Parts: sequence; C-alpha cells; structure tokens
Amino acid sequence: MNIIISNTSKEPIYKQLEIQIIDQIISGTLVENTPLPSIRKLARILGISVITVKRAYEDLEREGYINTRSGKGSFVSNQNIDVLIKKQTTKLEKNLAKTIQDMFKLGIEKKEIIETVSALCKEDLK
Repeated sequence: MNIIISNTSKEPIYKQLEIQIIDQIISGTLVENTPLPSIRKLARILGISVITVKRAYEDLEREGYINTRSGKGSFVSNQNIDVLIKKQTTKLEKNLAKTIQDMFKLGIEKKEIIETVSALCKEDLK
C-alpha cells in the first residue's frame, strides 16, 4: 500500500488517507480481503496520529470499502467492485452538482460553465 500524505494540502489528513485507499481499491491495487496495516502501524509509518488513521478506517468501513474484524484487523471489503465504483461515482456527481450550483451563485453563465468543464476534460488531469 502506497500512501503519500501532504501537510500542505487543503484536504484533511484523514480524508487524504481515505481517498488514496479508495483509489487503490477501485484500481485493483488493493484487492478484496487484503489485510490493511493496523491503525497504530499505519500511523507510525506515515508519522500521523492514531486518531487520524482510526477516523479514516471508520469512514472507509461505514462506506463499505473495508471490514474490521475484532482481533484480526481491517481488510478490503469483498463488495462487488462495480458497486464500489457506482458509490464513488454518485459521490463525485453530488460534488460536481454542488460546484455547478456555486458557480451559478457567482453569476457564471451556463455556457461558460459548460466551456470550463469541456476544457478541463480535454486536459490531462491525472
């Protein structure tokens, strides 16, 4: 598992951790039933708080990406990858809808929003 935490990111550290684990699950880098590092071990490796890792793991479990087995640790969920992708897509669509609403509130016209999205789609955003 390859995780990079940025202290200069606007995203909270627990969210950075969640996003990177979700990306690795959806990409197939982390496959079902793969054991994740313990909360304490991952906190030590990344140099972050145990509470931060615990929050990320709890959120990931609540969203169905991982399962925690008492005394055994946390593992990648065996949920269907298509279900996980659909869940992530729905979340991203809601975020996009909110962003578009915010743009409308700023007085940006629909045509300009469409042009902006189109231009972004043409860029290499990876």
